[in-house]
Amino acid sequence: MSLSADLCLGTVEAIETRLGLAETVNTPLVSVLDGSPVGVHRVLSRDGVAELVYVGMTVEAFGLDSHMCFAFTPPHSPVPHFTVDSVLAGPHYAFHLDLIPRLDPGANLAYIDHCYGPLTETHDAVVEMEGLAPAHLSPRQWQLMSAWMLAHRADEDGFAGVFDAVADYRDHWLDLVAEGVPGNALGGATAKDLDRRDLRNREAVFSPEVDPVWARVDQLLGPATSASIRTSLKSAART
Repeated sequence: MSLSADLCLGTVEAIETRLGLAETVNTPLVSVLDGSPVGVHRVLSRDGVAELVYVGMTVEAFGLDSHMCFAFTPPHSPVPHFTVDSVLAGPHYAFHLDLIPRLDPGANLAYIDHCYGPLTETHDAVVEMEGLAPAHLSPRQWQLMSAWMLAHRADEDGFAGVFDAVADYRDHWLDLVAEGVPGNALGGATAKDLDRRDLRNREAVFSPEVDPVWARVDQLLGPATSASIRTSLKSAART
């Protein structure tokens, strides 16, 4: 198993075990270029707790080994969503790691301090690591996520060095799921407010107009399968 698979699949397994998730979807993915199997789309869930969407795609001819995990909390929950992507493309690695805010960060300092403050030391250590270079993301992509997002290209040694950071983010998120976010950190937001913002945020995060990766997924899997994956991501834990 490649380092990119090891990082993401190890994270999926840890979340599945800690939260007691059960698999509800396991759909093989097939290349529209030659009909060959290239991966899997999985959904694991536990009602009222979380739903995790995993997409893995491996194409040896392209030197591609891509793994994506999004773990979503329910629409009324203030607990951020968790995500980690890990990719090997040719000789180069890349990863993306974040907890996606459920409230406006610029207007909810107590929420930011509670949900993100404990990640600052880990975030800052990764930024200073050897073997990493910032990923090329648009300002729109950065704005939709959190200021603690880590998105980097990496050589093999640098990529191997981020496993502990991914575990830190993952375990902090799992603690938030278990313990919740205190009411005094919500700035008066109601369940309806959280639900409405989550719906709008997901529409933007998974928009092909915002993230160019979906054009490449279209090319590999076909527009219909690509759209079904986006639908899975936008609806997870909401139904």
